[in-house]
Amino acid sequence: MNDARPICAIATPSGRGGIGIVRASGKGIAKLVESVCGRLLPARQASYLPFLDADGGTIDQGIAIWFPAPHSYTGEDVLELQGHGGPVVMQMLLARVLAAGAPLGLRLAAPGEFTERAYLNDKLDLAQAEAVADLIDASTEQAARSAQRSMSGEFSQRVHGLRDGLIELRMLVEATLDFPEEEIDFLERADAEGKLRAVRESLAATLAVARTGALLRDGLNVVLVGEPNVGKSSLLNALAGAEVAIVTPIAGTTRDRVAQAIQIEGVPINIIDTAGLRESSDEVERIGIARTWDEIGRADVVLLLGVAEPGPEAPADPPLAAEVLERTGPRVPVVHVWNKIDLAGLPAASRGEGTERGVWLSARTGEGIDGLRHCLLELAGWQGAGESQFIARERHLVALREASGLLDEAVALGWREGQGLELFAEELRLAQEALGAITGEFSADELLGVIFSRFCIGK
Repeated sequence: MNDARPICAIATPSGRGGIGIVRASGKGIAKLVESVCGRLLPARQASYLPFLDADGGTIDQGIAIWFPAPHSYTGEDVLELQGHGGPVVMQMLLARVLAAGAPLGLRLAAPGEFTERAYLNDKLDLAQAEAVADLIDASTEQAARSAQRSMSGEFSQRVHGLRDGLIELRMLVEATLDFPEEEIDFLERADAEGKLRAVRESLAATLAVARTGALLRDGLNVVLVGEPNVGKSSLLNALAGAEVAIVTPIAGTTRDRVAQAIQIEGVPINIIDTAGLRESSDEVERIGIARTWDEIGRADVVLLLGVAEPGPEAPADPPLAAEVLERTGPRVPVVHVWNKIDLAGLPAASRGEGTERGVWLSARTGEGIDGLRHCLLELAGWQGAGESQFIARERHLVALREASGLLDEAVALGWREGQGLELFAEELRLAQEALGAITGEFSADELLGVIFSRFCIGK
């Protein structure tokens, strides 16, 4: 962050491709343009020309685009050279750019440094910069659309709106503190309570949408658990729509975790099949069972499978239910899934609410699978896709929850009676800082380093 020298990098993935891009950014790189392209270029226009080596020979023929500051991605002068995407050609072109830019101090870019410079030059705020990486890494169409909305500033606008509401409220409270002769009626006349309520409601709505956005980005880890031969592998295949796991009537067929990524309503979900839980003298199977318990500890949702029995009576808990619930605790929802309803002569059903949910289905026929899919979305807190959807990260959720908690504490102070205004004002200030950390108004350098280091080199 403190090294302002010009930077360059290959901005396309390594390997062979039709087109590859070398990008340079920084002050004074107009001289670099003349050296590599043989002439100055018109601003923001594509020019087809040869890329020249130090002796004036041609390295490649391609398109060069010149973006003079501040109208560029980074806010600095930017040169993009689009040539043929062979790895040798790209390395030759990168080496030529580095050599031509050596008198300017040109160096290789660090991971994410182009986007970091865009942030530092106020071309993007921090939430938008993170959305660039999320768009690149999106695993579903809905995640990509949501990342695009975040990158365009929709999430940031919401956060700025919340901060503006807090600033207005702080202004009223600070004015009351600065002029103590004014009565507390001043805050009532200004409807400070109504303004605080509006901010809290807007914050709660933003947090709900952000949870859905975080789900789009991170997905949901669903672990299938149960005794051998209850149909875990068959259920994995039914959810995946493909034969990804071996299914046999032999107990203990699955010895290790089998994971498959699927989508439900555009939400990425990782379904993890595990070894059946039982006492075993087989060393390999015992290792698989130990790994099953490890997966349970990392799960977002556990599907505890049992075999459906005929009759109207409510089924008993599946074997091992108590131990599974003890391992997961209240944090992880455990859904009881009763499989093989086709053999028991029972209809598909979904009963109960929240974590007290039971699903009756047949992994073999597919009956009841849609009910399980809806159950998973409900447990994930999925709000449904919408035009207002944006991508979010765990740190965004932490900041929003922190701001919400601080506003709850502010309300609990009882400031309407004229007491504790100083503490009330401090809670508002801390809430504003928590929101500011999302977009980068208040961020430690260490946080920025972690965020941008996860980008690819050319971004």
